[in-house]
Amino acid sequence: MQIQESGEMYLETILMLSKRQEHVRAIDICDEMGYSKPSVSRAVGLLKSGGFITVNTSGHISLTECGLELAEKILDRHTVLTEMLVALGVGRDIAVRDACKMEHAISDESFEAIKRHISEYGKK
Repeated sequence: MQIQESGEMYLETILMLSKRQEHVRAIDICDEMGYSKPSVSRAVGLLKSGGFITVNTSGHISLTECGLELAEKILDRHTVLTEMLVALGVGRDIAVRDACKMEHAISDESFEAIKRHISEYGKK
């Protein structure tokens, strides 16, 4: 199933929250992203119906296998692109914002080429 940029942002946020705390709830996502409860509720419903997350009876949100895979991919892109921009001399705040935009638009082929280049350049 194809997922939109906003869905990717939610998955990335759920992954980051799950690394910091034992349970992730919709209110945690609201607080982290600054979105309203109805917006997060709608997104959670869409991600659940798409098979990217599960929500237990206590309201705890977990990534499914495919949700985790996609969230890790987006987070890796965000991290690598941010560090690349910082290494090029871009201020960290701007690099983070720009990487957030780039991570959703860049193709797998281009991103892998960037990672190869960074890996090769780092060895010299």
